[in-house]
Amino acid sequence: MTHNDPNPISPQQLQSLRFILLEEKQWLENVTENNSHFGLSDSLRDQTGELSTNDNHPADLGSEMFERSKDIALNDNRERHFTQVTEALQRLDNGQYGICQSCGAPISFERLQAVPTTLFCKKHVPDIPDTEYRPVEEDILAPPFGRTSLDEKDKETEFDGEDAWQIVESWGSSNSPAMAEDPNISNNYNDMEIEADEQVGYVEAFESFLATDMYGQNVTLYRNRAYNEYLQNHEGEGLLELDSADDEDDIYTDLT
Repeated sequence: MTHNDPNPISPQQLQSLRFILLEEKQWLENVTENNSHFGLSDSLRDQTGELSTNDNHPADLGSEMFERSKDIALNDNRERHFTQVTEALQRLDNGQYGICQSCGAPISFERLQAVPTTLFCKKHVPDIPDTEYRPVEEDILAPPFGRTSLDEKDKETEFDGEDAWQIVESWGSSNSPAMAEDPNISNNYNDMEIEADEQVGYVEAFESFLATDMYGQNVTLYRNRAYNEYLQNHEGEGLLELDSADDEDDIYTDLT
């Protein structure tokens, strides 16, 4: 739709709007140059003073990562604003400034004073569209351990990224049972680890708590979680009972 009415904005008003846009452009150029694009010209290592961004604890660089993400967002916003100001000045030069790109009607001088880079009249301001944009990090993090997981490969049994995390997680984390992978677990923190029921280093459960020396002698019993579950399920009932209380220290090793 095209509106045939002449632009009601006077030459004096257009000149004042040009002055506003030129001031805004100059300010944006100064801000970008004086802070080196919000510090993005420096490496994260230079900003933190660390020799490596790979630290012993992932939270050590949390603040720096947040600040770097914020700087990127601020820099992108300034660049987008600078482009809008430059395009508005170009429209002033070719006589297209102050015309709504949706309906072709003149945009009021008051609106242009408030938003000098606008392309639309108040009636036709577009709604912010829904977006499916997701952080680029999710391409790596989803699915979990996507780069290093070998669980999906039937013939692969190597130590992978998930195994590395399970070892670290077994020493404790800041998670609670409410954040566990399995929503139906009990309040036992040991049950909330990733694939907590996975048998690592053995095939049958009893192999994790029953051991002998290299000659098949000197049977040793480790009272771990698998052992407790073994007793609770009444498996092999009576086979692991001691003949006397005096032998208890010789056969049991407490790993809890």
